[in-house]
Amino acid sequence: MSSTGIAVSPSNDALDLVVAQLDGDQSSYHHTPEVFLLYLAVPGVPLAKMQVLESDSVATVKLRIQNSKGFVARNQRLVFEGRELSRNDSRIRDYGVRYGSVLHLVIRLSDPRRTAVRTVYRRKFKFQVDQRQNARYMKQEISRNVESLDGIGESMTLVNGEKLDESTLISTICENNTSDTDFLANKSETFSGKEIDDSFDQLSIASDIGNNLQFDDAKEKCALIEPIVVNPSVTLTPTITGMIEATLAGLEMEHTPVMSSEGTGGVYFMLDSSGQEYVAVFKPINEEPMAKDNPNGYPLSSDGEGLKRGTRVGEGAFREVAAYILDHPVSGYRVSDELGFAGVPPTVLVRCLNGYVDQTRYDCEEKEPKIGSLQMFVKNSGSCEEFGPRDFPVQEVHKIAVLDMRLANADRHGGNILIRKDENGQIELIPIDHGYCLPESFEDCTFDWLYWPQARQPFNVETLDYIKSLDEEEDIKLLKLNGCEPSSKCVCVFRLSTMMLKKGAARGLTPYEIGNMLCRENITTKSKIEEIVEEAEDVVLPGTGEKAFMEAIPGIMDRHLDELLN
Repeated sequence: MSSTGIAVSPSNDALDLVVAQLDGDQSSYHHTPEVFLLYLAVPGVPLAKMQVLESDSVATVKLRIQNSKGFVARNQRLVFEGRELSRNDSRIRDYGVRYGSVLHLVIRLSDPRRTAVRTVYRRKFKFQVDQRQNARYMKQEISRNVESLDGIGESMTLVNGEKLDESTLISTICENNTSDTDFLANKSETFSGKEIDDSFDQLSIASDIGNNLQFDDAKEKCALIEPIVVNPSVTLTPTITGMIEATLAGLEMEHTPVMSSEGTGGVYFMLDSSGQEYVAVFKPINEEPMAKDNPNGYPLSSDGEGLKRGTRVGEGAFREVAAYILDHPVSGYRVSDELGFAGVPPTVLVRCLNGYVDQTRYDCEEKEPKIGSLQMFVKNSGSCEEFGPRDFPVQEVHKIAVLDMRLANADRHGGNILIRKDENGQIELIPIDHGYCLPESFEDCTFDWLYWPQARQPFNVETLDYIKSLDEEEDIKLLKLNGCEPSSKCVCVFRLSTMMLKKGAARGLTPYEIGNMLCRENITTKSKIEEIVEEAEDVVLPGTGEKAFMEAIPGIMDRHLDELLN
């Protein structure tokens, strides 16, 4: 038996993960009604076997993988037959996982940090390193990748002269800094600033993407980016125009976009003309999860459906833009640069001309442009996934709750809510990643904030007035005016979710109570809103159409809401 195999007893609640390479002893695996064999597919790693209990939850399986492979559970995404196992408390068998099934494991790493290492040998190295790595790791990478410079990392110092400890984390060195951080590597313990020559050679080492070396001797033609405007009568706001111009300036200066290792699709941080600041985040539609050019190892969709039920591969960018359009300011519909109620960063659909972004570089030789969403970069202190929710202001949580319930968001978790402090030191929450909002069904509707204490607090007057002012019919017209044409099923879900939000808020229900009616308790039990839909479909005569269906909904919804209060 392979050395990684572990004996399993089905009666042991603390069952250890069993992982073995395919060339291990087949006899070491057995199948019982409680224990069965799965295959784990990890990009770049041979297919592995693992035994689990049929009653295991998704969270339990992730912990087994963490204990065996070292991948932190919260950074794991498990996909089975094109669907993400997103509900940690649901059993894997509820997703249809059975004996012999193949689970695809996708690892979300920390965002890379851009660092530059200069040497007295007249060379400069640019790294994209996981911010959890340390200075020792960078030394090893330089020596390993550049044979002629063996031993270059015997001493490493910040260019400002501060001695650098080998154990210092990149995240600590680069704290509150989005630009390049310079280091000096030298074989001797002393150095002179005069030894650093600005006319050094450059190469790029992407340490988390295969460590491919690229010399910058040959200058490439600059790539261009432009907005996609479907309706000429719609003018871009000054903020969005400025964001596009800043992104274009960075591309014209040939500053390489930095690929994020967060997220499920291709995500690129776009730099300004100086190459020192991030100005925007670009998400190409052909690199979405389960799309043909996805860089994160997701399998291709067999039927066009996305990771979440009711979504389609290639539509994420449009949903990102729709979330920004529908995030109205408190004052009403957006006229210029007014901040939306929930604070979705300015987002626009763009086309990258004469170039393309892939997982290792920005290349200008591709003929076909890439279409995707461009969202303003927001400086932040991290995501809610990295902090406990105790100190989050109630109103900050409620504003995101209102947005998610309106849009029936199928992918709201702590990792896509950013945290920053305003000029007064108050915490602000910034919602991002809306590629799975406005789905065609409520099946995968999930909100992590449901489990936060703020969700059980009542809405304040300002929020209630904002909810009361929402008009889903005008919103649908606004989407179409901006070139977003949601399907009839998406429109129906949007009408129902907005109706539920408005009726629930008018009755004094909390975000927790309303959100629970929109979300399933588990994957096999339908939500209250799904029950309402089925009941309306049963009472409407066949062939009467959507109008009759929508006329039947209010009465049924009112009854379910009243039952909740009694």
